[in-house]
Amino acid sequence: MTDTAVGDLPTPQADRVHDESQPRAGFRPDIEGLRAVAVVAVVLFHAGMPGCSGGFVGVDAFFVISGFLITGILCREAAATGTVELARFYGARARRLLPAAGLVVVSTAVGAAVLLPPLQARQVLGDAIASALYVGNNRLALRGTDYLAADAPPSPFEHFWSLGVEEQFYLVWPVLVIATAWLVRRRRSGSATPRPYLIVLTVVAALSFATSLIWTRTLPPWAFFSLPARAWELAVGGLVALSVVVWSRLPKSVAALAGWLGLVMVVMACTHFDGRTPYPGSAALVPVIGTALMIVSGCTETRFGVGWVLTRGGVRAIGGLSYTWYLWHWPVLLLAPHVLGHSLGPVGAIGAIVMAAGLAMLTQWAVENPVRFAAPLRNSAVRSLACGGACTAAATCVALAAFVLVPAPVGHGTAAPSLVLAAPRVSATPVVDPRDEAVRQLMAQAQSAVAASTEIHAVPRNLTPSLGNAPGDKADVFGNGCVRSWREVGQGECASGDPASPTTVALVGDSHAAMWNPALEPIAAARHWRLETMSKVTCPLLDLPITSPYLGREYTECEQWRGEVLNRLRIEHPRLIVVGMSRRYGGDFGFVSYDRAWVDALNRMVAQLRAIGSAVLVLGPIPDPHGTVPTCLSEHIDDATACAPARPLGVNDPGVSAEQAAARGGGGQYADLTPMFCTPVRCPVIVGNTLVFRDDNHLTVSYAQTLEPAIGALIDRALAHR
Repeated sequence: MTDTAVGDLPTPQADRVHDESQPRAGFRPDIEGLRAVAVVAVVLFHAGMPGCSGGFVGVDAFFVISGFLITGILCREAAATGTVELARFYGARARRLLPAAGLVVVSTAVGAAVLLPPLQARQVLGDAIASALYVGNNRLALRGTDYLAADAPPSPFEHFWSLGVEEQFYLVWPVLVIATAWLVRRRRSGSATPRPYLIVLTVVAALSFATSLIWTRTLPPWAFFSLPARAWELAVGGLVALSVVVWSRLPKSVAALAGWLGLVMVVMACTHFDGRTPYPGSAALVPVIGTALMIVSGCTETRFGVGWVLTRGGVRAIGGLSYTWYLWHWPVLLLAPHVLGHSLGPVGAIGAIVMAAGLAMLTQWAVENPVRFAAPLRNSAVRSLACGGACTAAATCVALAAFVLVPAPVGHGTAAPSLVLAAPRVSATPVVDPRDEAVRQLMAQAQSAVAASTEIHAVPRNLTPSLGNAPGDKADVFGNGCVRSWREVGQGECASGDPASPTTVALVGDSHAAMWNPALEPIAAARHWRLETMSKVTCPLLDLPITSPYLGREYTECEQWRGEVLNRLRIEHPRLIVVGMSRRYGGDFGFVSYDRAWVDALNRMVAQLRAIGSAVLVLGPIPDPHGTVPTCLSEHIDDATACAPARPLGVNDPGVSAEQAAARGGGGQYADLTPMFCTPVRCPVIVGNTLVFRDDNHLTVSYAQTLEPAIGALIDRALAHR
């Protein structure tokens, strides 16, 4: 689960519209206390405090509160006047939200430009621009659909996603209310009744909730970050606001019980949900209904209800500070380690959120309240809008200027020669197996280049791909559906090389198999083979029970995909099956790479594939760089060795030996690729002028293509020994 944020909610005093028919339609101190519950949950969750693994549900509470307050404001105005004065409404929102948000955007952008590695800083500054324009949630959803972005460091602007949802809500909701009011007038049905608005919100809630359920299964980032999948939470608050007269008539004992039950539901969600909970989906019903129950409880005066806690002075003070505290806490938590030079730890995290609270109080005193309550702005919607526009423009311009001023990291070291693997020489002396000799010669050439590259310090000026282009240097199969995502099953046609050829070679496995596609495609084309790439993320072909940390459950899609792929291989009878897989599987997956179960499963898999009648080549692992290589190099542009892991850290040599024995025992061939990446001491991340990794564990297309001759020789050897 990615990180959550708290959107701002308008304070009732500033926007109160009195209506005697709506009991307690004015200031609700219990709601200010409810804000405190929500913001504390989110802040403690972000700080990594024990017992708050589900604190991200605080954002759901804020959405319900926002829907309650804004719907009440808009519908009361529409009932009284027949419409909504949009300029006044947006002016109030601009005064409330934009000055403080603009200050945090500017401060965080400057901090990111100064403290973060250049490549990461440029990514973050792009987030800053999107956040200043309140479309950061859509940017996160787009980026979240990329499997390989999952391991990227979090952005200090990620928390602006919910402000994006809120702002988009503010644009849509008044239009719905105005349109409903217009229809009411057209039908002459009397605008005082809330029934038309209740119908509209019920439809919106139903459609949005259905969208949320579907997208949680199929498009998790869009389900989490987008307004269409979150609108139902705001609509629930709106439905409570439109039916407040009903709730005000509840018996006091029932209202009190509802409030305490609601608090228990929110607390249970905070303590029992975690990043593995499919969210929002149906799970979001717990905090949403819980928050709605607490608001309903507050519609009736009760002596011993939950309001007794929520209206306490200290709780209300935190609620009043919730907006600015949230704005500051996440950037402080993320940037503080770069200032200190080490991770925060529990004590440091507490210190960071306390510091953020201090910044929040200062911001509220010096910026938020002076602008929000300034008479010249309160009395003029035009001036309020101009003020908000100026804040947005200033924040956007500062972020854009910082993006321009932080240069794209470019190597300035001596130009390095390209690694070119020459065709093996034909030995004048007879050799036992010429194919073994070809592999030996090509491995020796690669090893020589790798050894020479351990002395590279300054990043070469002719680095290929450049650091800025590295994240996008990935095979086409990652973007055309050939690599199946977490929830996808089946494997459609993914043929390359010579698709019309009767001879098929299959490349099968997880994303570490797919990253070798650029090396195999030209081999297949030159030899007139049909190359079929069959791949699924974090899903090795080994028959091991698997749990997905991403999905937080048994990875049934992986197990189904394996069965479908094996059936297809049995039908197609490829001449050769090349198997690749990551070796970064840990305990969260239900097994560990290289353990006894892994090695035994590898042996069984190879034997099973050989029984099909195909030759089998298992590709050994690539080294683990233990960090995002392009980002690391952008920070150490003059010392590439700082990003190169020592061999014992990058490669599990005993594990490779065990795999090799298992593959051969099953009747297949095993390719130990380590000589093409590491010396006995170190594994450089630049070989010649070629960048090896595009992220923290996948090869660049450039390096995979460089190794094509060696992969071809390994394939020839595997076919000769079938």
